[in-house]
Order: sequence, then structure tokens, then C-alpha cells
Amino acid sequence: MTNDDTRSQSGGGSGGTLLGAPSRRGPMNVFPLWKYMLIAVVCLLGLIYAAPNVFQPDAAVQVRALDGERGIGAAQRAKVTTALDAAGIQVSAIDQQDNSLLVRLLDEDAQLTARALIADTLNASSVDFVVALAQAPTTPQWLRNLGGKPMSLGLDLFGGAHFLLQVNMDDYIAGVVDNSAEGMRDTLIDQRIRFLPNRQWIDGRTISIAFRDEATRDQAREALVDYQDFLLQEREAAGNLILRFTLTDDKIRALEDRAISQNLTSLRNRVNELGVSEPQVQRLGRSRIVVDLPGIQDSARAKEILNKFANLEFRLEALPRARKSQIENYEYQGRVQDIMRRNIVTGNNVQDAQQSYDPETSQPQVSIELDNEGGRKMHAATKDNIGRSMAILFIEQKPRVRKSVRDGETVEEYYTVEERRLISVATVQAALGFNFRITGLSLREAQDLALLLRAGALAAPMYIVEERTVGAQLGDENIRRGWQSVAIGFALVLAFMIFYYRGFGVAANVALTANLILLVAIMSILGATLTLPGIAGIVLTVGMAVDANVLIFSRIREELKNHPPQMAIQSGFDRALLTITDANVTTFFVAIILLSIGSGPVRGFAVTLAVGIATSMFTAILVTRALVNLMYGGRKLESIKI
Repeated sequence: MTNDDTRSQSGGGSGGTLLGAPSRRGPMNVFPLWKYMLIAVVCLLGLIYAAPNVFQPDAAVQVRALDGERGIGAAQRAKVTTALDAAGIQVSAIDQQDNSLLVRLLDEDAQLTARALIADTLNASSVDFVVALAQAPTTPQWLRNLGGKPMSLGLDLFGGAHFLLQVNMDDYIAGVVDNSAEGMRDTLIDQRIRFLPNRQWIDGRTISIAFRDEATRDQAREALVDYQDFLLQEREAAGNLILRFTLTDDKIRALEDRAISQNLTSLRNRVNELGVSEPQVQRLGRSRIVVDLPGIQDSARAKEILNKFANLEFRLEALPRARKSQIENYEYQGRVQDIMRRNIVTGNNVQDAQQSYDPETSQPQVSIELDNEGGRKMHAATKDNIGRSMAILFIEQKPRVRKSVRDGETVEEYYTVEERRLISVATVQAALGFNFRITGLSLREAQDLALLLRAGALAAPMYIVEERTVGAQLGDENIRRGWQSVAIGFALVLAFMIFYYRGFGVAANVALTANLILLVAIMSILGATLTLPGIAGIVLTVGMAVDANVLIFSRIREELKNHPPQMAIQSGFDRALLTITDANVTTFFVAIILLSIGSGPVRGFAVTLAVGIATSMFTAILVTRALVNLMYGGRKLESIKI
């Protein structure tokens, strides 16, 4: 053996690149100290941020005050504690925050009973608190201080919050008929078409307008041609000529579809504001909507937002000569304020809304940006009414429930109560356009109003008729067997690697374990949701990580035929690097495509696959190499077992 051969056997690796390429001097297959420390720090951080997934959450009930400024005090906490003790429901702990209370229970079976009992106790006289089911984290405080949080699990693995909402179609249809009748009246008045007064226009879903002669009725029919949702008929009654506008079953079904579609869009926007991963919002039947929020923690806040129906109407101040049928009056700052019944714009015309603070008074406000149609309407209405007051009417539909006895059984009946109040009456000093501000709200009202306006107005009021936590859809037994299958498969891979590759197999197994820890840690940090397709992505990642090690070890075997052990190890890692990179980068691009165009379970698979490719590259190239270097590098070897 020449001197060059001797140097190639033991030298050429001190320092080196990040991926392990040797320098020209020093022992071969030896990383510098900083590289070992870097790998150790990355693995330690992965272990820390993966650790919160070991701690399973507690079943809990969360109580939140509707009035954010009121909060929850010692009196409410005492009432909750007394009621639960009297009912024999065991509580592990009660955590109190600024405006919420988290009651931790010993088991999930007591959740529904405890929620109903707490709701009846705190909302006996009026609905002042939102009571919802929740999952309370049990992660140690020191891990939470470091930013550690458990990985979110999807509905098919862990469950989450489930809400069933009933759309109040009767009120919606009645509102459509009432608004249409008011619009018809204004149109006829504006075009000076005389109709017979002192007649009830609305009868259920029919609007009837009477005229004295046929010529006037024909003019009215042409003026009201835009009301396409109604079936138009001509009738005669008591010597009067009548135009009858009726909502047919087909029209009602079309209106219901339109309302459900708009409500679905608004709910999806609201859920996105809550920051829930992979939510499901879908229609159920003709008038119900299902909302599933996987792994959500603040379910009380979710319930409050989903169950809130609020909108704005901008109206001009009523002039003294206005007819009584055209005006409404509300109390504002201790006086009665008359405003026009007809709107300028509503919350449906809001394009963006942000909660901020008035720079002069430091009070909460909502900055509003109207869409093109709303901006034009606002400008047209205010440019000719400078010096006249404009009022902002806040309309909120509050869900209520009352209990009644039917056939000897107590049943719950859901209904809504509409509350209207003026939040602002200000003088128009200049023509308004697309942007303006709303003041006169509390901080919580301003935050909720901005969120609801950004999400879009609901077409029809809704209320929650069912709420529960969702268990794993596959069942506890199937989930347990699934994880057992993963564990058994993982153990068989570890055993095979040790049996077939000996010491190199030990290094590959340690790297494979580090790969799974880093994968869980990164998904926890990103807040990704793990679903059953995500587990499939993990299994695929394990296979790719093992495949990378197999490629490296097979290459080392081939190099041993022509080179001494140290050079064979060096060449095996270097020459397998290109093949491993090509395979992983190609798969990574596929994962990115799935992530960009997919949704739901497909995105869950894509996220897990993309993260797994990155971690498997790191562990196969660096962690395995570092362990092999520690076992074999820097010393003279006559042979190695692989």
C-alpha cells in the first residue's frame, strides 16, 4: 500500500462541508465539533416541541361572558362550583381567565351534563354567558412558555366541536316579502302611481295592491317589473283591480338555496377568522348547516361567533314632512330619534372592516370600506343632504331557548329575538364615499362587528340546535388498532435494519426515530392538523427515510469491493446523495402541488408528506452520517460488517 493509499484510508475529512464532503487534510469521516453540536441541538429542539403531544387534553366546559367588559367574577365561579357539587359531578380543576372560565372534568361522559347544568345556572334569568364544550390542554407550563403546543388532530382521529345550525327560513321569507312590499310602495310613490290606501298588502307570502282603474294598474305592472322572484297575477275584488305578487314553491326553494349559499359563505369566512385548521362547513337538508371544527380549543368563542347574527343599516334622519309610514323612531342618548325606514346601504355592501381606535378619543371604532355599489349609493345619498343627520342602526338577532312540556316530556324550543338600536347619529358635513368610521361601540362590540362585516352578512338568521364534541369517526377500537399497526410495522423495520445492516442499521434506526420526532415537532409548531390521510403520509415518509438509508448502505457495499473501508463509507454517502436528492425533490414538488390545489384530507396528506420529506433528507444525510462517523470515522479499519 502506497503513502497515497494510506492517506486515503485515514485522512481527508477534517472540517468538511455541511453535508459531509471531506477536506484535503485530517482524518476521514469525522465531523467538526460544531456540526455534531448543530445536529444535537436540532434533535433536542425537535424532542422539546414534540413532547406536548404526549400530554392528552382534559374534557372541559368553557364559559365566556357575552359582554367582554363584564367578565366572569367570583360570584359566577361560586355558582358553577355549587351547582356541580350538588349534582355530584367531579371537577379536576377550574381555571379562571379575564372573561372566561374553564371547568376541567374527570371524564368525557360528564361534559354534556355539566354544560347543561352550568348554562341553566348562569343563564336562568337572561342569556349573559356562552357555555360550550372544550378540550383543555394539559401541557406543562414550562413547555408552553417555550411555545410548545400539541399537534391538532382531525375529526377522524381526535374529534372536535360539532355544531348543527337551523336556518330560520320562515323569518327569512317573511322578511323578503316585507322588504319587497316596502320597495314596491316606494317605487309607486316615486313614480306618482296612485294605489288604494287603507288595505293590508301582505297576506302570508302574497302581496296584493289595489287600484281604481285598469290604466293605473298597467302602469304599476310596468313599474314593478323588476320583482322577478314573485309570480304576478291580475285579479278583481270588490270592484277594485288588484296586482297580486305571490312567492311560489319554486321561488321559495330558490330563495332558500340563495340564503343557504350566502350563509355558508359567511360561516366559512367566520371560521377562517377563528384560525381553525381544515374546518368543514356544509349544508344538511333544506334548512340546516353542519359546522365541524377539528381540535378547536376555544369552542366558547366559536359558538359565540357562529351564533351571532348582526348587521348595519345606514339611514337618513326623517324630515318633518315625511309620512308616518316612511319613518321609524328609536331612543338615542335619552331622546327619540326619527329616521327614514328606507336604507342607504347595509352591511352587505361592506368590502372590508377593521377594528381600530379613534386617535382623538382613544375609543374603539370600526373602519369600514364599502364596495363599488355601496360607495356610489352612499355618495349619491349624502351629496344632496349635507347638513342633514345620518343614523347607523345596529340590528342583532339573539338566539333564545324556552322549555315547554309536551306529552309529559320537557322539550327545548329555539327562537330568535331581534334587537335594534342606534349606535351613531351624526351630521353629514361632506359627501361620503367608500371609507368612513363607526364609533359608539364597546371594544368587544367593535371587534365582533368588524369580524361579522368582513365575513359577510347572513342572508337568514340561524341558531344552534345541537352542540357536541365529536369522537373519532373510525371509533376508538379502530384508531387503537391503526396505531398498533403503525407501531408493529415500525418495530419490524427497526429489527430488519439491525439484522441486515448491523451497526449501520443501528445508526439508521436512531435517524429514523429522530425523523419521526422532528416531523411531529414541525407539524406542532406549524399548527398543522393530523388526519388519517396524514398518517398515511407519515408511513410514506418512514418508507422514504428507510429507502434513503438502504441506498447509502448498498452503495457502501459496492465501494468496499474496490476501496478500503473509510473511503468506501465516504464514497457511499457522497455518491448516493444525488440519487436521494432527486427522488425527494421530485416527491416534494408533488406534495406542493397537492397542497396548492387540494382541500380537506388531501391537504392533510400533502402537508405531512412535504414536512416528512424535509426531515427525512436531514436525518438520512446528516444524522445517519454523524452516527456512522462516531462509530467508524477517524480510525484505521481493516473491514466493516454491513
